[in-house]
Formats: sequence, structure tokens, C-alpha cells
Amino acid sequence: MTTTPKSTDDGRAPGEIPVSEIEAILEGRHGNPFAVLGLHKLPTGYHVRCFIPGAEEVAAFSLDGTRLGILKRRHEAGFFEGPVEATALKPVRYRARRGGDDEWAVTDPYSFGPVLGPMDDYFVREGSHLRLFDKMGAHPIRHQGVDGFHFAVWAPNARRVSVVGDFNSWDGRLHVMRLRQDTGIWEIFAPDVPSGCSYKFEIIGRNGERLLKADPYARRAELRPKTASVTAAELKQDWEDEAHLAHWEKADHRRQPISIYEVHAGSWQRRDDGSFLSWDELASRLIPYVTEMGFTHIEFLPVTEHPYDPSWGYQTTGLYAPTARFGDPEGFARFVNGCHKVGIGVILDWVPAHFPTDEHGLRRFDGTALYEHEDPRQGFHPDWNTAIYNFGRLEVLSYLVNNALYWAEKFHLDGLRVDAVASMLYLDYSRKDGEWVPNEYGGRENLEAVRFLQRLNTLSYGSHPGVMTIAEESTSWPKVSHPVHEGGLGFGFKWNMGFMHDTLSYLAREPIHRRHHHNEITFGLIYAFSENFVLPLSHDEVVHGKGSLIAKMAGDDWQKFANLRAYYAFMWGYPGKKLLFMGQEFAQWSEWSEAKALDWNLLHYHQHEGMRRLVRDLNLCYRAKPALHARDCEPEGFRWLVADDHDNSVFAWLRLAPGEKPVAVITNFTPAYRENHRIPLPTAGRWREILNTDAEIYGGSGKGNGGRVQAVDAGGTVSATMTLPPLATIMLELEQA
Repeated sequence: MTTTPKSTDDGRAPGEIPVSEIEAILEGRHGNPFAVLGLHKLPTGYHVRCFIPGAEEVAAFSLDGTRLGILKRRHEAGFFEGPVEATALKPVRYRARRGGDDEWAVTDPYSFGPVLGPMDDYFVREGSHLRLFDKMGAHPIRHQGVDGFHFAVWAPNARRVSVVGDFNSWDGRLHVMRLRQDTGIWEIFAPDVPSGCSYKFEIIGRNGERLLKADPYARRAELRPKTASVTAAELKQDWEDEAHLAHWEKADHRRQPISIYEVHAGSWQRRDDGSFLSWDELASRLIPYVTEMGFTHIEFLPVTEHPYDPSWGYQTTGLYAPTARFGDPEGFARFVNGCHKVGIGVILDWVPAHFPTDEHGLRRFDGTALYEHEDPRQGFHPDWNTAIYNFGRLEVLSYLVNNALYWAEKFHLDGLRVDAVASMLYLDYSRKDGEWVPNEYGGRENLEAVRFLQRLNTLSYGSHPGVMTIAEESTSWPKVSHPVHEGGLGFGFKWNMGFMHDTLSYLAREPIHRRHHHNEITFGLIYAFSENFVLPLSHDEVVHGKGSLIAKMAGDDWQKFANLRAYYAFMWGYPGKKLLFMGQEFAQWSEWSEAKALDWNLLHYHQHEGMRRLVRDLNLCYRAKPALHARDCEPEGFRWLVADDHDNSVFAWLRLAPGEKPVAVITNFTPAYRENHRIPLPTAGRWREILNTDAEIYGGSGKGNGGRVQAVDAGGTVSATMTLPPLATIMLELEQA
């Protein structure tokens, strides 16, 4: 009995490759396996080479089952080659045998041509490819008559890139990818790979280091603590939201009622055993709740894939993948569709300002600083111990912009709240002298980030007119929500962090001291119309020892509730769109924790249920009265009635809209019960009390004006004498002049 040598060059037949090349294939260091493996036309005819670990015998077949030839084993590790009876270059399938009965089929990935084309290369190089989410990552396709997945990844400085996964025993030698030299993109069609397979990219870096990276464009990922990407079918959803999308495409967002319920999907509610709700379970509970509460939008803290629960999703490692915590991507699509069917918009909190340094993520993706800057003064964020995107690199810009377009197109999302914009705009953000690199003009402005944000907004609104982008921007950077052609950043709205800071500071003070801080309330109206503002009472205000909103209020428990009720109505009457973080609508006492559900049991208590009813009624009133929303972002929608009553801490203003009944908003921020208090009004006649936060149904003392006040003209000065309940806000609408 003779034994087959491990490998030899002795007596090589025509077309057979030298042993050095075989060893390079077996060791995964061949520079271009597509030039060696698969079916090739040689001067002597057609020749096939393959590497099938564990095989002892291999025969080659065409896809229709025609036998092409039996191959010679040239290495016991499983390298075979030989001439075949082919007539053209085409895909090849092998039948491999080991022992007597062990037989399996392998479709040769190296016998397929590329999927990406020259136009893809052109647009990628130009930075203008707007459908990268259909090209990069993993996509199921039928290619040259075979079903499988096409994989593509950008790693220009890698020596070698393979896709590894369940389908190839995580062996980086079996699906070595083809490098497209002009773009630095590696691609391969992997035949017969089904949906639901875990995979990563095995990257050999410039210095020979082996890296295992999740797919930056993965549309699905494993549940943490696992970190692999998952092959997924193209998203299928029977959308039933034509009316919803058509409304917002035609609407001027600035003149629409927008009241946002900010939600952390993992802790709004949970199952009885403490586990996460699925998207379908969330849909059955959250959508009816938000509908009943009168909110117009749900804004989710990031739901893209992330490894660490306490990051709340802000340390994302998979910008294209809805997190596996709540099920598959189709579940999220069904949730959005369900929202749209009842007229609720969905906004995603989106994080382009930084990314985590987890080994499987984007950091030093191909062994070099690819997505980030090499210089830590530019590429590392000291606040969050994260990396910073290199906004000056076209490929990184395209990655982020395509992601924004992806959520709008594939999931019909209504908008993006862009996190930490200020950290992007300033090169010296949270840095000391010498720890940052000035721009080309010697300044602190990050001009590359500015261009990125402008491009993001231009393309988002241009491609999807119904979406809105909202900037979390905490500085005085000018024109954040102004059009790009006017020198602005192009956002639809900006969070008004000053409003949140000043008003909460005021309400934390004992009422007796508020007269000395009157300007904390009035100052915001000086700049209220410089941007299109959203008024946020967000998650950031109820974490990290800050306590809940109810806990921030001054006074005893009764006063705390009264303060918060007055504050909410004050805010809903104030110019700007509204945002409230979950749990604050019923005055949760405890600080929010991502690790458990909200304290829903509090709704059994009158004061908490009263707060919830108030927020519901505020939303319904805000939406029903155009005066309260139609000119939220324009100075013509606001007029002071009482701005300087320091001693009484009383504020009053008028909300207006063309052709609509005006609404007067009057707040008494002291516990004093004020009878026969005179408030100027613009028109004599009967004014109806449309809301009173001191009503008993809300948990108040029941003081008020019997539903109406009469404004009279006394020598050219119109005013009404009314009751101002303690720590309360009332709203009056002109009923009859």
C-alpha cells in the first residue's frame, strides 16, 4: 500500500501549481487566491483547483450535475486540482468523500465572478454612493444561478480579509475575499450560505496581526455577550403607512404639534421574569399607551446593537443593526408600521459622535486607524473613553450618511435625534491646551464635522422630505437649525438645553427665593426664536444622582407635585416642541435605571395618576389649539402679558396663530392663593379656562375661576380679575369677544 506524500513538485502535470503556492493557500497567506482556486482556462484546457479540509477524494461537477472530472489530491490537508471537461468558465460544485460513507457537497466560491461593478467603485471613490447599505455587509443574492450571500467590507490596509462563520467552521482559509484595488473594498460571493448564520471578518493587518471584526454594515447581530454579525434576509414588511408618510412629507414641521415621548426600550416595561419585551410585545403595550397619552412621537434611546447595557445604547458597535435584545429587525419594522398606522412618528437617537473601542468593533479596523484619527488628540474622546470618527475621510462620511438614509428608507423612521453634536463641532471639546489639533485656519471649529453635518442634513431632507433631524447641541453655535444654503448646519430642530437648565434651576429653589431669580424664566424668551427649538426634559436629567423631576422640585410632597404640574403646563404653553422622558409623566420618585422597569405601581396613587392625566390633557390641548403650536418657532406666536412681576413670581403670555383664537398662559410659581389678581389680556370679552393644573382631577386643591373669566376694557386697557391657584398654571382661550 502506498501513501500520498504531503506535497511535492516532482512530476508536476501541466497546469499544476508549485508547492509554495499550495502552502500559501493552506496557511491563509496567499495574496490572491482567486487567481489560483476555482475553474481556470489554461492553454492546455480547463483546470480546477480547490481546498476542502478533511477530504480524501474530490470530483468536480457543473451546477446541473454534469461530471467534469476527478481531481488529484496534492496535499493531504485537502488541496486538489486537475483538468476537467468544461467548455466555459462557470461555477463549479464538488463532491467530497472521506472514508467509506462520509460524503458532502461544496460549491466553489472562487468559481464566481465579482458582484460589485465599476460604477460602484466610481461612486465609492467619489464619496457619493447613497446606497452602500445595499452593497456593503452581507446580502442574500442569487448569483450565476446559485443562492448565497455576498459579503463586502472596506479594509484598504489589510493584507488579507476572509469572511468566517458557522458556514465554514470559522476557518479563515476558506472564504478569502477579493480585493477591489481602487476602493480598498474586499468582496466575495459565498454560495449556499443561509440566513441566520453568525459571521465575522478575519482581517490580517499590515503587520501580520489577526483581527476578528463584526461587520460594520451588518443588519443583524448576535445577542450580547456574543459579538458576531448574523446573515439576514432582506427586510420584508408590508407597510401600511402611506397616509402618515404623505402627511409629514407635505407638512411644515415647525408649524405642526410635536410632543415626543422619550423611551428606553429595555426598561419602559418588562416581562414578569424581568426579561426584555419583544418588539411585538412593546407594540401591544407602548403604542396604545402613547396614543392614549396624546404624544405625537416616540423617540427611542439608541436601539442599534451595543455590547453593554448600562451604556443605554450610546456605545454602539452596529449602526445598521437593531439590537437583538428585542428580537429581529422585522420586529422593529412591524413596530414602526404599527406606530404609523395610528399616526405616531418614531425618532431614533443616533450616535455619530463617537464609537466604542471594543475589539470586535470599528477601532483600528484593519490594523490601522481607519474609521478614527491616528492622532489621539483627534481620534480619542476623553469623556467617554471612545474613539471619534474621522469626518474628513470620504469613506467614513459615506458610512455615516448612508446609515442615516438607511433608517429612513428601510424602516420608515420619521427622524434622527443626533447625539452630542457639540462634541463634534469643537476640536477642543473637553480638552486642555495642547491636547487638541487646530483646524487649517488655527481655530477650534471642526470644519470637517461641520461639512459632515451639512451633508447629512442636505441628503436626509433631500431624499426623505418627511423626516426631521434634531441636534443635541448645548452651546451657542449659530444657525444649527438654519438651512445649509444660509450658512446653517441644516438641522430641522435643536434641543433647547438652556431652557431645561434654567427652568429646573428655578424650580429647585424655594418659592420665597424665586423673586430673586426671575430672569431664569424670562431669559429664554430672548433667544427662543433664534433656532427651531425642542424643549427637552430628557433622560440626562434623571440619572447619575440628579434624581427624578418630582424629586428636584422644592417644598414638601404636596408642593413638589404642584410645582411639577405647574411646570409641565408652563412648558406646554411655552414656544417650542416638547419632549418628556418616560416615567416623568406620572412623576416617578426614583431615579431612572436601565436595569429595571418603571414604577408603574405608582399609578394606583391619586397624585401620580393625576400627573399622568395632566400630561395627557396637556398633549391633547396642545394638539387641538393651533395657537399653542402653529407658531412655535416664530416670534409672531408669542407675546408677553406679564414679564416683570418679580414679587409675586407670576408669568403670563399670549400664544397666537393667524386666524386662530389666542390662548393666554398664566403661571403662579408660589404657593400663595391669589384672588382678584389682575392680568392684562388683549381682547375684552369672555375667556374660557381650558386648563388648570390645580384641578382636583390632577391632584390639586380645586381652586380656579369656575371655568371662565371676563376681560373688560377700562379706558383703553383690557384686563381680567381672576383667581390664581397656588403653584399652578392656567390656560385661557378667548371664547366670545
